[in-house]
Amino acid sequence: MMSCVAVSCQQYGESVREAFLSASGPEAVAGDRPILLKPNLVNASPFPVTTHPDFVAAVIEAIREHTSVAMVIAEGCGAMELETEEIFVRLGYDCLSEKYGVKLLDLNHAPLVHQENPTCSIFPEMWLPEVAFTHCIVSLPVLKAHSLAEMTGALKNMMGFPPPSHYQRGGWKKSAFHGRMHRSIKDLCQYIMPDFTIMDATVGLSQYHLGGAECCPPIGKILAGSDALAIDRMGCELLGMNWQDVGYLR
Repeated sequence: MMSCVAVSCQQYGESVREAFLSASGPEAVAGDRPILLKPNLVNASPFPVTTHPDFVAAVIEAIREHTSVAMVIAEGCGAMELETEEIFVRLGYDCLSEKYGVKLLDLNHAPLVHQENPTCSIFPEMWLPEVAFTHCIVSLPVLKAHSLAEMTGALKNMMGFPPPSHYQRGGWKKSAFHGRMHRSIKDLCQYIMPDFTIMDATVGLSQYHLGGAECCPPIGKILAGSDALAIDRMGCELLGMNWQDVGYLR
């Protein structure tokens, strides 16, 4: 199974399908487990801050050519003033859900399970949504620079899972992760990792994850594969960064 591929993107449909097939996506999602599609919907800002619903639609179509298992689109936003369900509506995910018959799940309020890992220095125990352990996780991030993590992609996208009931310290719903960001991401990924990733690197945000300058020229790529770390390292290089300078990627 190939760990990571990069495909030039002219339009989502054909490029997402090509990336999914080239990176052995059908094998990665094979089996009886339902599939959890995890976009990056950190707040209600449109693409390229958040994952475009048309991109998710292309992923659904590509996957459904190979399996009929149930799928759910799941996210737990980090926004201070909004709930995930409101963001689903503002960004058009409610229409996407209705069109494809794929349910929406707010991870911030999903049933939880307690996990322990004494090798983790920041989070030797964690509360996480039960679906993180019952579903095949397909991470669908957008490629962006990040003010605290240097870059955000497949691995940092897992921060949508931890619930604010345990990890909100003040404003942002996942703020417990912000103080020691790199080590926190590493710890989180000791508990949950994507089974497969398809990253929208068609544009790219070059300086800041919540807006700011877009990459010029646009990157024009779709990245896909079963190795989320390899994808993030490739994405980092596409942003003009050395992944060895990014703590959680190193």
